[in-house]
Amino acid sequence: MDTSLLVITGLVKRVVYRNEENGYAVLTVDLPANEKGKTERTSVVGTIPFAMAGERCNFSGKWIMHPTYGSQFEAAVCEIIPPETEDEILDYLTSGAIPGLGPASAVTLVGLYGAETLAILAEDPQRLTEVKSVTLSKAMEWNAQYLAKKAMRRLTEFFTANGLSLKYALRLYRSFGEDWHAAITDNPYLLTADDFGASFREADGFALSLGFDPAGSERLCAAILFELSYNANSGHSFVPADKLLQATAGLLSGFGELLGDALEALADSGDVAICDIAGEHACYLKNLRDAEVTVAERLRILSEKSVISSYDTEKLWGEFESEEFTLAPEQKNAVREAAAHGAFALTGGPGTGKTTTLKVMLTLFDRMGLKTALAAPTGRAAKRMSELTDRAATTIHRLLEVEYDKTTGQMGFKHNEQTPLAADVVILDETSMVDVELMSALLKSLKDKARLILVGDADQLPSVGPGNVLSDILRSGIVPSVRLETVFRQANASLIIRNAHSINHGNMPEQGQKSDDFFVMPRPNSVSAAELITSLCKERLPDKMGIAANQIQVLSPTRKGIAGTRDLNIKLQSVLNPAARDKNETTFGTTTFREGDRVMQIRNNYELLWSKGDEVGQGVFNGDVGTVIEINPKLQNLTVDYEDRSATYSFDMLGELEPAFAMTVHKSQGSEYRAVILSLMDVPKPLLTKSILYTAVTRARELLIIVGNPNEMAAMVANDKPRKRYSGLRARLAGE
Repeated sequence: MDTSLLVITGLVKRVVYRNEENGYAVLTVDLPANEKGKTERTSVVGTIPFAMAGERCNFSGKWIMHPTYGSQFEAAVCEIIPPETEDEILDYLTSGAIPGLGPASAVTLVGLYGAETLAILAEDPQRLTEVKSVTLSKAMEWNAQYLAKKAMRRLTEFFTANGLSLKYALRLYRSFGEDWHAAITDNPYLLTADDFGASFREADGFALSLGFDPAGSERLCAAILFELSYNANSGHSFVPADKLLQATAGLLSGFGELLGDALEALADSGDVAICDIAGEHACYLKNLRDAEVTVAERLRILSEKSVISSYDTEKLWGEFESEEFTLAPEQKNAVREAAAHGAFALTGGPGTGKTTTLKVMLTLFDRMGLKTALAAPTGRAAKRMSELTDRAATTIHRLLEVEYDKTTGQMGFKHNEQTPLAADVVILDETSMVDVELMSALLKSLKDKARLILVGDADQLPSVGPGNVLSDILRSGIVPSVRLETVFRQANASLIIRNAHSINHGNMPEQGQKSDDFFVMPRPNSVSAAELITSLCKERLPDKMGIAANQIQVLSPTRKGIAGTRDLNIKLQSVLNPAARDKNETTFGTTTFREGDRVMQIRNNYELLWSKGDEVGQGVFNGDVGTVIEINPKLQNLTVDYEDRSATYSFDMLGELEPAFAMTVHKSQGSEYRAVILSLMDVPKPLLTKSILYTAVTRARELLIIVGNPNEMAAMVANDKPRKRYSGLRARLAGE
């Protein structure tokens, strides 16, 4: 310990503020009585992740003068001394240290057990049932909470001492329990896995501090795997070997001559699959290679399967047209093809009749006596599919039913080769959003005689996850497909739809008139653009057009900048859901969450429980959007309503949520909003693409307003070059 630091001892009376992501806290602390017997109260600030009211601490640090709050003690190190006296224990238990143990129970327990309360809670919790209101299950739950908190304190102290972010600590404890220390010291690089999310440099710095060999196989292999995972998160199913070795050498600042041997070792162990595909010497993470092979094999089998239908489709056209449906020849052809093949793809832009065609298909399958299941990649897309078809639709994850696999210790799906879906036909909407692993899982769940109908818009952005599934399927020519081209008269009345097709053909959109639904509002800079967007959401659209703020979605291609989603969310929260006495809020990292906020889940969490009335399930997924309906400071949790179900997050899980008043265009895929405001100002050059603009425009149902720089819009229209994704699926489908 630095001997120049001062040491003070005090009793924590109140936690004024704590950042759950990095452990920074502001504490109110009572110092020992002075010579006159008077207790002095002060503020202590610093990284103090688990100090609670009622705990006595030794703080090592220095006195500072804050310009607003005056004299404070800035702690560099905090040694926590567990509560000992009855008063200290009572302060500790009434501070909310143990979720579910409220002040009344705390008073009763301390009154009965005195200074032995915490020892009994930890070592003999059954005794707590001597209190009439305490059941055995409640006592054991308190015991588990108390022991977990003590373990988490040891873990966070370890993380703090080693300079690791506390946001990984809870995930580590949930994965390994009491074995966390052995796990992380045996392999610090496990923190780079998707379950934890640390950068390689964070994990590597820790590993080197533990004495790992800079040129050792463990470090080199971990760096290669990190590069493959990083590129998978950028959409690549594989990375060419030469580029992989070059990128890894850059990550490690050397050791290029040893990396070839490390790559071979990973191939020998089965962690990496290496093959020649699509003209490249490709390196895959094993799970991605397996998924790609599965998709190719199963789609080829389905596509080659010819299905004989005795139903008179010509009779079906007459029945639909008598109900004032007008079926174009290409729509009729799509239905015939869907009825005749085991796999079929229906594509087309807005207004081309995909929904009508899908309804005809559903009616045909009904009359053929086939059981259909409708699915989409996200909850929002599934809800939209259900509204358009008047049929029940669900997410792919919920269709397959997430469950824990005891043999692998990982989350998987109930429906697979051994337990296939009962459906005779599975219809998948928004297929462009589906990555190769999810498509593999869906195909594995189909029974032998099932059919698969893929529906989507091939001109939209590809999936956030690895692969280029819909595009690869269409380009391979293996799966029978029909692209709807005709824009129907009613749809053509919408300038949104006309401009979407103009953009898709490389033409600048028309400027809207007062009666139109598409407008461009130029602004000279990001500040004025952000101010206009805020005004449109808060006043102009609600007051002048009757569009409520919760029916408006702000989009941007980028998170960065004053007119990017990160800053816009702060600005929009302040005007659409301002702080108020009757609204609880909490801060995680740099983000303040407030009751009433619109938020989005940003990673798949297969374990998070949700409830819907009496129904309970698990799994909340990347892209799910909801509203914060409750923040409970005592229980240290936050509840989000996802329209038809609610999920509760402990405060240390809030890294899985982000504000969604504004979101990136990528995150908006599969959704439709009454009104969309697209921010186009200071967009990074790689994001100035036609597919991003087209995807944004096609999210709007009644109104689209583009705010920003028309030159950036022109650059997007002119840039039809897709960002390259390394994928071998097209080649595998084509048998190359």
